[in-house]
Amino acid sequence: MGTGIRIDDFSTVAGSARPRRIVLLGATGSIGRSTVDLLERDRQGFEVAAVAGGRDVEALARVARSVRAKFAAIADPNALGALKEALAGSGIEAGAGHAAVVEAAEREADLVVSAIVGAAGVAPTHAALRLGRDVALANKECLVCAGVPFMREAEKAGARLLPMDSEHNAIFQALGGADPATIERMTLTASGGPFRTWTRLAIAEATPEQALAHPNWAMGPKITIDCAGMMNKGLELIEAHHLFGVPAARLDVVVHPQSIVHGLVSFSDGSVTAGLAVPDMRVPIAHCLAYPERLTTPARRLDLAAIGQLTFERPDFERFPALRLALDALAEGSGLPTVLNAANEIAVEGFLSRRIGFDGIHRHVADACDAALKDGTAREPASVEEALDIDHIVRERSRAALAMTAASGMLTLP
Repeated sequence: MGTGIRIDDFSTVAGSARPRRIVLLGATGSIGRSTVDLLERDRQGFEVAAVAGGRDVEALARVARSVRAKFAAIADPNALGALKEALAGSGIEAGAGHAAVVEAAEREADLVVSAIVGAAGVAPTHAALRLGRDVALANKECLVCAGVPFMREAEKAGARLLPMDSEHNAIFQALGGADPATIERMTLTASGGPFRTWTRLAIAEATPEQALAHPNWAMGPKITIDCAGMMNKGLELIEAHHLFGVPAARLDVVVHPQSIVHGLVSFSDGSVTAGLAVPDMRVPIAHCLAYPERLTTPARRLDLAAIGQLTFERPDFERFPALRLALDALAEGSGLPTVLNAANEIAVEGFLSRRIGFDGIHRHVADACDAALKDGTAREPASVEEALDIDHIVRERSRAALAMTAASGMLTLP
């Protein structure tokens, strides 16, 4: 069934004389803000070696000051002066640009929280991993874009991965140290997003505002759009394949609109274990920050009697074709998930900027995958660096395709 992660792979500094040192990548995003909330509630248990953000200088400076970080890095290379000014008098070091974000990832730490959205998080997370740092992984693109070499590098470096996505964290907890040979199926749940009951025609004509109105979760725009089309669930299945070493044929997804059950593990004896929690990212984040100990969080406690009913349904591939694209990419393997992810990121940008319709997202990704299979771009990446090269090629093609779409109204890859 493959190697994947094991529950006994993880160590802890709980009970030691010093706080646990944390690096927080993606500090200003939704995962980052939830992580900061927990760190602020336990200042004795944690210290922050570094924080990194994208372009919001003021938000990053506020986070850095709040968690008393030693170093703050902004991805925007032109923002160093502004960041230094925002941190004046704090004693916090500042850096800007890609190299500075990588430097933040490489700072001495017990745990690196990888919460940068998209393929932009792959290189910094890989830098931490190569140094043998334990990584709490909220960036699914690390494994979608470069799953095989990423996991190989983790094993080589002795780096340990804690799944921070709610679904993968639920499965991680539900596994309970089980023998992988006894696992018959892993099931991720999906809320169905804002379009769960919409017709295919209505979904195709959805606006960005409608797609961003997720019923259960408060997330960043890219992930929220992915959820609306169920591409996010497809990416999570690819991530689960690499993370847990489970073949694609043993992975499943069900739609569960209440978002209470996040993942299930079915065993050979017919038993099923499940991870349940209210839809609050502070629950899986806390599990990763303190593993194998438990933090006390302010998350609302689960009251099943008050909820009254939990429902489940099969996903509709006709109305949500992006999920089928992701499953096909997982089955095909090689570099096709890398292509899928890169094309999807550009297509989502195109939708949010109103250059293509919602229906254009999956059409664009399908065209990108077809083109990459025909010309050999979807080759198996031998390294994380090669995966990022493929990612770059597909992004350039995708941007050109969107430019053609804007000019002609037709979505055709060059």
